[in-house]
Amino acid sequence: MTDVSLGMPQLPAPDYPADVRARLDADAKEVVARYPDSRSALLPLLHLVQSEEGHVTRTGVRFCAETLGLTTAEVTAVSTFYSMYRRKPSGDYQVGVCTNTLCAVMGGDAIFDELKQYLGVGNNETTEDGKVTLEHIECNAACDFAPVVMVNWEFFDDQTPESAKRLVDDLRAGRPVQPTRGAPLCTYKETARILAGFPDERPGAVEATGGAGPASLIGLKLAKGEAPQHRVVHPRGEAQQDKGGHDRPPHDPSPSEHLSSHDAPQQTSASDPANPAGPETEEGE
Repeated sequence: MTDVSLGMPQLPAPDYPADVRARLDADAKEVVARYPDSRSALLPLLHLVQSEEGHVTRTGVRFCAETLGLTTAEVTAVSTFYSMYRRKPSGDYQVGVCTNTLCAVMGGDAIFDELKQYLGVGNNETTEDGKVTLEHIECNAACDFAPVVMVNWEFFDDQTPESAKRLVDDLRAGRPVQPTRGAPLCTYKETARILAGFPDERPGAVEATGGAGPASLIGLKLAKGEAPQHRVVHPRGEAQQDKGGHDRPPHDPSPSEHLSSHDAPQQTSASDPANPAGPETEEGE
């Protein structure tokens, strides 16, 4: 075998020890049986081998290829495409800080920068004790709880730099850590086995729900009449009519009631004195 990138001979990937191979063969047989086409089992099988060593090794790639009748190149192409498969040893806890738009402006960037300095690692790097791998991640579909940190894909909502540092301290010290919502926390290898499709045996995991929280559901409750209607604030403060057709006095919004730029447009000059917006004029005036 030749390493194309280096033009040098490459040794074949070693196999698992006999007892590990026998166990993985039995697990893989159960996974493959779920699919009408064995090739469809590649994603869960990659999770399975990741649960064994904490990342997808050359041995794991070889195992998947032999089990599914694929080439190692085909397996490698898939395992390197998805970020959920690790290519190098990583920590027991994958601490991901969302740095996508909303989480970033709500403090995600500050949390990520603080943790890098606090842990002494960069993006996708692991602490010396092997406990925590830090990474910045894209949207977790939890924008209403921004900024969000995930540990092995469990949610930790409404974080701050201080709370995030306490979180990683607890993880490294082995102290119990409870996600904001969802199932109890487990190690990365245990998470990988669950993602491979095997039963989640964590106490309380079956009863736990990681669904939408109150901030996500308020619009639905308003639509169903299950929540009190909020007072409507007219964008310019003019008198409004109530349901009986009577005039209502202008409403002076309190500092806590922030109007959006759509509802309360301002002249450019009010926000950017260096670029005032004057009245439009006809050409030649």
